[in-house]
Amino acid sequence: MPAPHGSPVAWAVWALVLALGGCAGRSGTDPALRNDLDAMQKGTIRINDQSFEVWLALTHDERERGLMQVTAEQLAPIAGPREEAGGKTERGMLFVFPEERTLGFWMYNTITALDIAYIDAAGRIVKTYTMAPLETRVYPSIEPAQFALEVRGGLLAELGVEPGQHVEIPESILKTQR
Repeated sequence: MPAPHGSPVAWAVWALVLALGGCAGRSGTDPALRNDLDAMQKGTIRINDQSFEVWLALTHDERERGLMQVTAEQLAPIAGPREEAGGKTERGMLFVFPEERTLGFWMYNTITALDIAYIDAAGRIVKTYTMAPLETRVYPSIEPAQFALEVRGGLLAELGVEPGQHVEIPESILKTQR
């Protein structure tokens, strides 16, 4: 889930919310805190030779909820185009922002470990992390990014994905923010 951005006042308010127990004390089982994954738009991106089927977090509310309460089973890979050769398509969520800016995500109400790759407007990965479940620490992009990819924890290292590599994002996804 993206952390707040903007002025020092926004950060101060956010810190106060954290100190008071998170998002206004709402329960971790509140359905309003979950994205309806079946209703979200999907797309396919590629990093190296790996395909990812991604839910597209296009709106403020979708980006805010992210992968909250999504289980490891829901992020499990699915059969891919090279199924006979053991190929699989990984799953994740691609957060699409209207413009590049410094981003920060946290894991409030997120119950499974996730990897995150911050991606700039040109498709270059600028920073990656493995994030612990329910962690309220902010994971910053350090550099401006327009996209953030979240996948199951440990996957980016398993695939050898690291900063500097290119992510193929199809034009159909890029058009969603124009």
